[in-house]
Amino acid sequence: MQASTPFVKMNGAGNDFVVVNALETPFTPDADRVRALADRRTGEGFDQLIAIEPSDRADAFMRVWNADGGVVETCGNALRCVGWMLMQANGTDSATIDTLGGPAIARRAGPERVTVDMGAPRLDWREIPLAEAMDTRGIELQIGPIDDPVMHTPGAVSMGNPHVVFFTDRLDDVFVTGAGSMIEHHPLFPQGVNVGFAHVLAPDRIRLRVWERGAGLTRACGTGACAALVAASRRGLTGRSATVVVDGGELDIDWDETTGHVLMTGPVEIERTGRLA
Repeated sequence: MQASTPFVKMNGAGNDFVVVNALETPFTPDADRVRALADRRTGEGFDQLIAIEPSDRADAFMRVWNADGGVVETCGNALRCVGWMLMQANGTDSATIDTLGGPAIARRAGPERVTVDMGAPRLDWREIPLAEAMDTRGIELQIGPIDDPVMHTPGAVSMGNPHVVFFTDRLDDVFVTGAGSMIEHHPLFPQGVNVGFAHVLAPDRIRLRVWERGAGLTRACGTGACAALVAASRRGLTGRSATVVVDGGELDIDWDETTGHVLMTGPVEIERTGRLA
């Protein structure tokens, strides 16, 4: 166990993190340690634990653990927070952050506001990944009776991590938790999946709730907001830009037609600092 490790508690639109600077001193908690720290009653409490590590091809490498102790590829809201920290430390207006899901570039977008270039969405079934070949605009998956499903044919998108997006106006806690926890480990998704529930309010506005793989129902999911916009745009439900309204605030998502990259803009907030006992 690593004693007395300093941390910064941050959130991006309500999605909260404990961020550890591991640029000089390695930080390697096991799954039990992560789960204990994540506990909101007895630990520090967070959706994700983040370590900022050295990188030979970027300003830093961002390692992400979900609250269940599992290491995951990336986290969009955490990229904004880590990008902001790096820009503050380096006195720059941009920062390149490497992740297990690939590199991303963060840029200042105003006071405590950051835009992250999330790269191009991955839309082939092998890239999500799915267990079998399907058209990812609307995959063969449904919730409820075969002859009268409650939801069906969601879009599938990888933003460096796997997402499935259902279009529905059913966004209450009980429904999202029940359906999300059921789909998260569906055999169609060999690496598990983040489950989005998107209600298109207008061609440029989406209400979104996300059941995050390994974290549960969260107040915001940056990659989920990106996936929701891409999935909606591919179905002709929105344009290529929209404000995505999550429980903790709003994220502006733009799927750039020229580069094919998804740009996510949203807030960052420092809550407190402390030390991990």
